[in-house]
Amino acid sequence: MTETRDADHRDADDLDVDYLVVGAGAMGMAFTDVLLTETDATVALVDRHPRPGGHWNVAYPFVRLHQPSSFYGVNSTPLGHDALDTAGGNRGLYELASGPEVVTYFEQVLQRRFLPSGRVRYFPMCEHLGERRWRSLVSGAGYQAAPHATVVDATYMRVTVPAMGPPAYDVASGVRCVPVNGLAGLDAPAERYVVVGAGKTGIDACLFLLANGVAPDAITWIMPRDAWLLDRATVQPGTAFFGATMGNVAGSFEAAAVAATVEDLFDELEARGVLLRFDPAVRPTMYRCGTVTRAELDELRRITDVVRLGRVRRIDPGHITLEHGDVPSTATTVHVDCSADGLAWRPPVPVFADDRITLQTVRSCQQVFSAAFIAHIEAAYDDDEAKNDLCRVVPHPSTPLDWLRSTLGNTANAGRWRRDAALRDWLVTSRLDGFSRTRAEVEDNPEHLGLLARIAAAAGPAMANLERLLADTDG
Repeated sequence: MTETRDADHRDADDLDVDYLVVGAGAMGMAFTDVLLTETDATVALVDRHPRPGGHWNVAYPFVRLHQPSSFYGVNSTPLGHDALDTAGGNRGLYELASGPEVVTYFEQVLQRRFLPSGRVRYFPMCEHLGERRWRSLVSGAGYQAAPHATVVDATYMRVTVPAMGPPAYDVASGVRCVPVNGLAGLDAPAERYVVVGAGKTGIDACLFLLANGVAPDAITWIMPRDAWLLDRATVQPGTAFFGATMGNVAGSFEAAAVAATVEDLFDELEARGVLLRFDPAVRPTMYRCGTVTRAELDELRRITDVVRLGRVRRIDPGHITLEHGDVPSTATTVHVDCSADGLAWRPPVPVFADDRITLQTVRSCQQVFSAAFIAHIEAAYDDDEAKNDLCRVVPHPSTPLDWLRSTLGNTANAGRWRRDAALRDWLVTSRLDGFSRTRAEVEDNPEHLGLLARIAAAAGPAMANLERLLADTDG
């Protein structure tokens, strides 16, 4: 049951828990889940929302995961049914849970696993004040964990969605401007729609409009930066997708091993199908791990009114002011704000520092896996130096050069992990790591063994050449 306390007991004795986990979003939940499985620790789980799930509580109603449900959530509890979608843009690939499904899933993990354990005390609608103290946003009751409690910061990645705040630009009176959530609440059609933002949310908004019958020529897409995108068909778990997924890894390494310049590298990655882009004539300047299927990309390309004049500065009833020019608009146009940064780049800090754990990505763009992995390292290893060596941060990418940095970081971490036999075994059995499990199931398939041999042959030259390309660029 949810922890409650009368407001008169604001200064009660310190709570005797081993961990204070700040944030019950996906990373906080994944970390706590592994602690429950692998230790006998007790946890106070503190969050500002009324339910677990973090930003999923305020995400737009039609949002879906951009990665398969089969390796999202917490390690102990499957999300979805490991089924393949049979319709829509994701047809033939592993299912993508909807936002409501994700929120319900985390609620069930809390109610059916965490709280019945007797080792988790849950404090929703609470603000963390620092120094192991927190306060209810509803009653004002105050709480504090005992001094020995390890603080786990599950909020450092700062996931944001448009509904969490106003647009990052001025909006004049009389302009119809809604966060992407507002599309699901429209009560009448608009003459025109302007989608502001080219990340995952902007892609979802455009696909939503097209799927609901809006003509492509009634959509303006403001795209401050074009993005390199991942083909979702090449990041699927399981042996049925071994050729596509491991072929993608092999192609990445082989391209990285021979590229003479960064531009050559991205040309080769695109030629091999490792990366996709919206417009073949426009060189992307963004890489955020966004995924699409080729069917979704074909649908998006039906939108031809694409504005590349930088970020929006102001929207007036008659026009939109951008960094590098103006474009016309009308008072009847619905402007859809998709400009929140989502997962912004954050400076890496040590994951383990005395009595504090700061959750970050140790495999690029795999937040929940990273949180679960960090919890396992906390449970299985004693020395902070050794823990931090295994949990070297791979920051969330932003620019194309970050593809190089992420590939280097992911590969270096994977090498460290493979040298530890117990850690290899944990990875193979981890639900949130579909790729280690897939590699372990290769058996004697000649085609699959050939792909692994290609990866092994290209990995060393690829890493050396990526280091050289980055050094040349920095120079």
